[in-house]
Amino acid sequence: MSRRQGLYRPWSLRELVAELSTGRTTPDAAAARAQRRIAETDGELRAWVVQAEVPDLAVSGPPGGPASGLLGPLGGVPLAVKDIIDLAGLPTRCGSPLRADAPPATADAAIVQAWRTAGAVPIGKTVTTEFAYFQPGPTHNPAAPGHTPGGSSSGSAAAVAAGQVPLALGSQTAGSVTRPASFCGVAALVMSHGRFPVTGVAGLSPALDSHGVFTATASDLALAWSALTGEPDAGPRRPRLLLWSGEEQTEMAPAMREGLRTVVDRMRAAGAVVDVFPGEPLVAQVAAAHPVVMAYEAARERAAELARADRLSAPLATLLRTGAATPDSDYEAARLVVAAAESDVRAWTEGYDAVIGPATPGPAPEGLGATGDPVLSRGWQALGLPVVAVPGLRDEQGLPLGLQLVGRAGGETALLAAARWVEDVVCGITA
Repeated sequence: MSRRQGLYRPWSLRELVAELSTGRTTPDAAAARAQRRIAETDGELRAWVVQAEVPDLAVSGPPGGPASGLLGPLGGVPLAVKDIIDLAGLPTRCGSPLRADAPPATADAAIVQAWRTAGAVPIGKTVTTEFAYFQPGPTHNPAAPGHTPGGSSSGSAAAVAAGQVPLALGSQTAGSVTRPASFCGVAALVMSHGRFPVTGVAGLSPALDSHGVFTATASDLALAWSALTGEPDAGPRRPRLLLWSGEEQTEMAPAMREGLRTVVDRMRAAGAVVDVFPGEPLVAQVAAAHPVVMAYEAARERAAELARADRLSAPLATLLRTGAATPDSDYEAARLVVAAAESDVRAWTEGYDAVIGPATPGPAPEGLGATGDPVLSRGWQALGLPVVAVPGLRDEQGLPLGLQLVGRAGGETALLAAARWVEDVVCGITA
């Protein structure tokens, strides 16, 4: 095993919370563990932009939290924050030279404050592609040496995969959470569009931007979601699923196709209902409309950056210039495609817990010069639906292969229950 393969060591959130709640460890000890792991590994991994100064949690509690600081259900869990999300006291540089001299944020983003209230303690900012688009950052993949970690939430996914933190924040406009989770072999949740405000986040597209969170497993995601929202900590529940192949949109790697087939066979053998999703062509149409919406809105959301496009990376400059040149009629037509599909997808998924399919066409591509293709996330993201990336599958070379479960709008808790059951099936295959 190479040294970098040895970097893959996810840290269980559920185990840490149990240790914190029973006094077997302390918030200060958890923060110190995170800092040690970062010091040991980040010279090679390069997942972090800047670390925060963590106070003595036993005395003061996390900054911005309640007076005792540790009353939330997460009670001192170290948290990484993607560097398009404001964290009070640290600059938000967005992976861009245009923000190299950004001053420290004066307040937390709303989503950071929500996680603080749940008891999490932000310990720094993680690498993002430039303004959460395609220009890669310096981060390596702990689970796949020499392969991209994906993007745009590359640093957060890698930090969780390497066990630097058990919890990390991301964002998704196309495939910026599901793709790096899948490539790095960890779990992730993309929240329903609009479930939490995006105040304090440097977004690209108001119609598409959603919050995300990374953990080691779907079980950890269920605990994190319960802590954040107060909803039940969803246990595994045998689901009714619809199978979506993604073949209408792109060609699948044989390992992904075979892995999905094996999982479906095992789920059916275990008593799950898995029917065929009837809307593959429609989701492909929505996926084709997604880039039009994204470019058009990004040119307006990032108008100040468009005015300085000569200093941007080629991918981002092209996106903004394309969006600025997109006629209003094309944008409106793309939005209509999405709106028209929403009722059909809602009707098809009635009575089912989730749609299951591949999160990416295959494992992480080799090299760090690109972040991979988000094609299999575009349609679901345009529809604003919650998604869980379920880890555990590997190809013959040991590279991670991620599955995604797509739920109903606002149905994260039920989706996580299904994802935990699927994860148990996948673990049974790979054990």
